[in-house]
Amino acid sequence: MKYRKLGNSDLEISAVGLGTWAYGNDTFGQVDDQQSIKAIRAAVDSGINLIDTAPAYGDGHAEKVVGKAIQGIRDKVVVATKCGTHRDGPKYIRDLSPQRIRTEIENSLKRLDIEQIDLYQIHWPDPDTPLEDSVEELLKLKQEGKFKYLAVCNFGVELMQKISKMTDIISLQPQYSLLKREIEDQIIPYLLNNNLGTLSYGTLGGGILSGKYQERPQFDDEKDNRAGFYPFFREENWDQTQSLIELLREIAAKNGQTPAQTAISWAINRPAITTALVGAKNEKQARENAEAADFNLSKEEMESLTKKSNEVIKIRTFVLP
Repeated sequence: MKYRKLGNSDLEISAVGLGTWAYGNDTFGQVDDQQSIKAIRAAVDSGINLIDTAPAYGDGHAEKVVGKAIQGIRDKVVVATKCGTHRDGPKYIRDLSPQRIRTEIENSLKRLDIEQIDLYQIHWPDPDTPLEDSVEELLKLKQEGKFKYLAVCNFGVELMQKISKMTDIISLQPQYSLLKREIEDQIIPYLLNNNLGTLSYGTLGGGILSGKYQERPQFDDEKDNRAGFYPFFREENWDQTQSLIELLREIAAKNGQTPAQTAISWAINRPAITTALVGAKNEKQARENAEAADFNLSKEEMESLTKKSNEVIKIRTFVLP
């Protein structure tokens, strides 16, 4: 496993991190809690030390699963969670009001069963709450020792500039993969110029870049809304992705790797990407994800995947909901 310093902090995090959205057990199909706990343990045993979660994942359920899994190994993991997005039934509500932030961090600490969060992240911007009010409360919580470092997710350059005038942040968590690369234009240069780390999510595009789907999957919308969040699965976008996935399969076979490992390796070796967050529903997936950091694609393979990605993305814009 490779380890990298996150921004200008003293956190040393693994190049592959564990994303836990699926452990909420209401978004990525049926997930067994005991299998999730075993997957977390296997990830840590394989060298992954960054575990990223959020209250919005299963209305706190993912945090509870993480809390159970890290009992006895707290010193081996960097725990990252979030504030500002919560669940109201199937809806995701954005709320960065000071009262909500304080309630959320107290609940997160209880569910995770830890005394301090290593990396506390604003999950999504909230247009209805002045950012100044949110930051004022976050700084109080930091002074109280509730979390160590502050970061943001899904922010553009303008919002990062705004919050950086109020307080220090150490990283951004954006969506980034071979099928989602908009951050390369303005956001990546900003992160590099300001020594900010990057925890990329959606590394496998909701699983499509794993290459396991020979035909377009039909998800149960009640328990699996991947197609709603990741447009690549939609019928009007499916054919567009196939030449890239076939190239992933070819390069993976040549290197004795899986397509998923190849997509992860590409991501963690792109400029500014500190860690690629990847989910794992079982021990096997967790170990394979970790192993992706132990081999490097050749320069030619990196360029070939990047070129094919450019071609696929530029065919036409993916149709969004």
